[in-house]
Amino acid sequence: MSNFTIQNKPEDVVERFLRYTKFDTQSDEHTNTSPSTMKQHELAKLLTKELEEMGASDVFYDAEHCYVYATIPANNDKETPVIGFISHMDTSDAVSGKDVNARIVENYDGADIKLSDDGKYVLSPKTFPELLNHKGEDLIVTDGTTLLGADDKAGIAEIMTMAQTLLQNSEIKHGEIKIGFTPDEEIGEGTKFFDIDRFGAEFAYTVDGGKLGDLEYENFNAAEVELIINGKSVHPGDAKNKMLNATLIAYEFQSMLPVSQNPMYTEGREGFYHLTMMKGTCEKAVCYYIIRDHDMEKFTEKKETVKRIVDFLNAKYGENTVELTMEDSYYNMIEKIKPHMHLIENARKAMLDEGVTPLEFAIRGGTDGAMLSFKGLPCPNLCTGGYNYHGRYEYASVQEINKTVSILLNLCTIYGDFTV
Repeated sequence: MSNFTIQNKPEDVVERFLRYTKFDTQSDEHTNTSPSTMKQHELAKLLTKELEEMGASDVFYDAEHCYVYATIPANNDKETPVIGFISHMDTSDAVSGKDVNARIVENYDGADIKLSDDGKYVLSPKTFPELLNHKGEDLIVTDGTTLLGADDKAGIAEIMTMAQTLLQNSEIKHGEIKIGFTPDEEIGEGTKFFDIDRFGAEFAYTVDGGKLGDLEYENFNAAEVELIINGKSVHPGDAKNKMLNATLIAYEFQSMLPVSQNPMYTEGREGFYHLTMMKGTCEKAVCYYIIRDHDMEKFTEKKETVKRIVDFLNAKYGENTVELTMEDSYYNMIEKIKPHMHLIENARKAMLDEGVTPLEFAIRGGTDGAMLSFKGLPCPNLCTGGYNYHGRYEYASVQEINKTVSILLNLCTIYGDFTV
């Protein structure tokens, strides 16, 4: 267990979390602004005020781009690394995040949880077997009309509670600690204007995972593909040897991709090609794909496959029939974590000291931490205690949220006595 005693109790982390869920902070990938929605500023302003009131130093609110930065000054006399903790303020737009009505189901007994009064939305272990692992715990759920927002307001609440605990309990010795809250993570732009120099940490953790014990430091390599297919529209009654149907060429492109490398057939470290959108007519079609793979060699091979198919179709139907734009989005953070494996070793210790088994697996997605790692801030991802993200069946465990706060505090004390 933790080797320190908390004399002055901070605000309850669950009460703090429930307060943050009342803010509608959904991001929107279609606005082309930063932040993508102005309503994210409201939570940023509150967090700034709370950090100032609890006595944090160097509190800064980026009023233009909606980032919040703060410092917990060191209270030891050792030369130790400056570490940081980061969470994002926005929530997914998959389900509404407005007027969240959360409640706590105490001492969960393993039965179905009726979210809405009319019984339309039910959180059931038949659909979500993971629920049965929480028997005896207190679960935070919604009324089924919105998501909960544990992704990532649970992470914010845990970091804020950690900060207040350290500031109110000087007997807990630690080095300098940095805090950062970002917008727009859900649309892949959380680090777009993140000021690493202002943040000032040498290493950091995003607190944006799920299940208690999650310790994530490997993610997909990712690329985006746009295909513009140019056809020739001719009256079908006189189309022989003249018509070129762009939509059918789009289908032909899809048929030439490996069938087994579709996300519906993959798991673990298996990569994929995923058609996210297609629209078209005989004259013109547009397709959007994402490419994902943990292995850089296989990732590169997938991109080369796309290029070969495009070249084949252009040779078959004429130059520039298919126009290809392909850009890398992010890379597997493990490349940047490997030289600093103390981040993983110390996170394991912080969890084990709380009786939590570290759960290490490759993320089938990406994180702000992956992007930050490639910008020079090595940044693995930690658990929050939330589940079923991006939907109305999202829930969080009170006990796991509290455990996560303890894990963060353990990390602070470990790095307060650690030299690289």
